[in-house]
Amino acid sequence: MSPKPPKSSKAQKPARTPSASSVSSPSSPSSPSPRQPSRVRPYAIGAGVAAAAALLAFASYTATKPDDRAAADSAASAPAAAGAEEGVHPQLEKLARRDARDGLALGRADAPVVLIEYADFRCGYCGKFARDTEPRLIEKYVDAGVLRIEWRNLPIFGEESERAARAAWAAGQQGRFWQFHKAAYAEGAKEKGFGADRLAELARQAGVPDVARFSRDLDGPEARRAVERDQNEGYELGAASTPSFLINGRPVAGAQPLETFTAAIDAAAAKAGR
Repeated sequence: MSPKPPKSSKAQKPARTPSASSVSSPSSPSSPSPRQPSRVRPYAIGAGVAAAAALLAFASYTATKPDDRAAADSAASAPAAAGAEEGVHPQLEKLARRDARDGLALGRADAPVVLIEYADFRCGYCGKFARDTEPRLIEKYVDAGVLRIEWRNLPIFGEESERAARAAWAAGQQGRFWQFHKAAYAEGAKEKGFGADRLAELARQAGVPDVARFSRDLDGPEARRAVERDQNEGYELGAASTPSFLINGRPVAGAQPLETFTAAIDAAAAKAGR
């Protein structure tokens, strides 16, 4: 039931913009068809955000490769959905959980701007964003109390992706998600795979206090439910590839240049009076 791993990281432009009610991935190997959970999805987006979801799906198709400037421009300039103000969709902004107990979030729960990231630990461009861009956003915005980053596990590259997602969640239960995130996205880390022994090694690198508990948690039902919840949310939004982002309800897809993120964060902060 899991999608086949990709053979390359370049997305192909679809012949048409997919509808929000039935977003499907193209045949391009960078956007494998996600495994659809069998249970009823808790994040049915409804007609009110259908156009916004279609926009994110379109951006996911066209902006997977960060150094493809034509694709980046297409994503950045995609027309806003009806009722959206400058590409911002209030319905999508409400997806920010703002839970102070969330171990997979970084920054103040009441920060004026929330960046939601949908990503996969086997995704090369997610790693690029994690290594090159995210630390600079943390230094400039999170540390200043302006930005909160909320992680959503969106494993789309098979069983290893799902296992790594559950492991990240398990590390978060002991307050070490971001340290695990850094270790798992280190240069060359994903090439070593995410088998059981490797995940335990990453947990130790991340300073997880109780590795035995970590190993139990990642295979437990709560971890599976948590990952599935994030998957459902991403699928309903039409996130056809990783990484995909929402910045106060504004869709951004792909490991875009730093300036794309700073412009969106600055605009959101200004709108919030910060």
